[in-house]
Formats: sequence, structure tokens, C-alpha cells
Amino acid sequence: MQNFDVADLALQAVAPGNKLLYDDKGLPSVMVYIPKFKLSDVLVNGPDTYHPAFIIKCHNNPDPFIADGIYIGKYQSVVEGGRAYSLPGRDPASGLTWDAARGYCDAKGAGWHMMTKAEWGMIALWCKAHGVFPKGNNNYGKDSTETAFQAIPATYDGDGKTLHVLTGTGPLTWSHDGTMKGIWDLNGNVSEWENGYRTVCGELQFLSNNNAADKNHSQTADSSEWKALDASTGEFITPNGSGTTTNSVKVDCVSNKPQYAITITTQKDSSNAKINEITCSEDISDAAKYVLRAYGLLGEDGATASDYGDGDNLYFNNTEAATERLAYGGGYCSHTTSAGVFCSNGVNNTRSVVSANIGFRLAYADLPTA
Repeated sequence: MQNFDVADLALQAVAPGNKLLYDDKGLPSVMVYIPKFKLSDVLVNGPDTYHPAFIIKCHNNPDPFIADGIYIGKYQSVVEGGRAYSLPGRDPASGLTWDAARGYCDAKGAGWHMMTKAEWGMIALWCKAHGVFPKGNNNYGKDSTETAFQAIPATYDGDGKTLHVLTGTGPLTWSHDGTMKGIWDLNGNVSEWENGYRTVCGELQFLSNNNAADKNHSQTADSSEWKALDASTGEFITPNGSGTTTNSVKVDCVSNKPQYAITITTQKDSSNAKINEITCSEDISDAAKYVLRAYGLLGEDGATASDYGDGDNLYFNNTEAATERLAYGGGYCSHTTSAGVFCSNGVNNTRSVVSANIGFRLAYADLPTA
């Protein structure tokens, strides 16, 4: 059911070249279509296989399928009537748990979902391959590297500093591709919960490929859908539940910076580095490295900070107390140069965490019906 009216025409005028997608109540969201591409298109010497964001195994089909493309919310999500929407000129939703944010997306019907870690990695690698690193509200209403541009304020702190800005009101530099057709606010404003990815005591875990795009895959804390990453083969494997799976990729801490390894030698409740500074032990195979790169968790060999836009920190907690840590991406309004499309923080975020700095983004995949 689709209720197309004057308001829809106004939305289309604000977002030319984008798509209005309607949920099962006939209400629109402005979405950006990202056609499928291969890892070889975005990674030096990358494998000639499709990026995992386009590989989805539906709950009702034993075989994964390759999506022709994925729709990503042009704007950070708002919540109306218990559902998420991608709409311009709004104060983005925040102060909600990971499960609540995901639930607002899932409520819209088949194919709708909260943006996944695979999709974050897909967009980030596209940006890097095309030399476009989106700016955004990472410095109280403006980007820390820009002085002439700012967006329309939505909320303020007690000192009158701008916190959130209205969705999509920043300049073209805040678009993921530098055009009016792009995705806005992937850098700063509110951080965004990442779907289908977590760490357990420092062990990386995912829903395989982009299975998180199908809401019917369970992501409860004890779900069997969570998979670790085999360091030798790059395959998804069943974790042992305690973060100590044999040969799985884990986050160690070496010289106060994250390093991927199969054994954790140093525990730290918060280690971080720019993506190009994160290293791998000799136990991590090239196959596993390509998976990590696909999800936006590892830089390419020999890369410098400028190759990734000079920003974007990744944060981890690998202690035994961190039995489950969910991540948020992008950074928020005071993250300055640590924010960006590769930024991801999984230090303190349990399922019960709520923060005015954390929101989410809607996405859609056209899933087969049988």
C-alpha cells in the first residue's frame, strides 16, 4: 500500500535522484541505492567476490543470494508511531538501546533493518576507493576541518553549544559521495548503532556476511547466529561462548593499540587507534584480513592516515568483563577528527546502554519471498 501525496512530492523535491521507499503502512522514507560491487573494486588486490554487504542468507532459504544493491537511509533515523523513518530536517532519534533501535526498523516489514556493520564497511570502502571522505557535525554543529559551513541546530548543551543538527542540513561535503544524491551525516551528529556485529571478551563476532539484513535472524545475546572469524581460513565459525574460541580473530592490545591475533596477551578496557594503525599478528591470514577490511575493521598494508581521510578511530574492550559489547559507528558531535565513516566504538556499549549521543540508521534489502 502506498499513500502518495503532496508531502511525498515535497520529499522527492528535497532529495532528487533518490528513492522514496514505502513501508507496509504506506509511509515513505528517503533512501539511497548502492548497487552491488566486488571487493576487487574497492581493495588493492582484493578478491573477485562480491562485498559481503550484498550476500544475504534469508531465514527461509538454505542458500545465500546476491542482492543487486542495498538501500541506505539518506538521513539518520527518526521514530514515529513505533517505526523508523529516513526524513530530512529532523532531530535524529537518540537515547535508545540497540534492541529498541533495531526493533523500530524491523517493525516496518520485510527487508527493512537497522544498518549493518557489513553495510558500514561497504560504504566506507566505496568512499575510500573514490577519494571522498564525508565530513559532518563532529565539532558542535560543524566539521572540525571546516570553518565556513554549519548545519541547522536541533539541540543545545547547557552552554549553548550545538549538539544535534537537523538531518541533511549540512553542506555537500557532508554527503558520502559529495553530491545531492548521497547519504548524509555518516560523520558525527549522533553515533549510529551497528547491526550484526559485536565483540565477546575481545573476540570479534558477526552474523555471517549480511544476514543481519533479514530481521528473522536472531541476534539475542545467546543466539547461535553469532559467528567468530577463523584466523586461518577467513571463514565464519561457531564460537565457544566465552570469547576464547580456538583460532578465532580476537583484539589484543600491543603498545596500547589494537592488534588482531588469536590470543589475547594484554587486556585493556579501552584501546583505540586510527584504522591504518591497527596491526595483525602473524597468525592472521590474508583471507581473514580481507574479511576484516570488508567490514571496515582493518586498513590495507602500507596505508597512511591520509588514505583514510586523516581521521576515524576504532575503539575496543577486550577484558573478561566485556562479555558482550555492541558497537556504534560514525562518531558524534564532539568527536572531531576521531569521527568519520570508518569510526567504530565498542568499548562500553552493552544492550542496556542509552545515550543522547547514539542513534541509528534505517536500511532496506529487497529479499526474496521464497
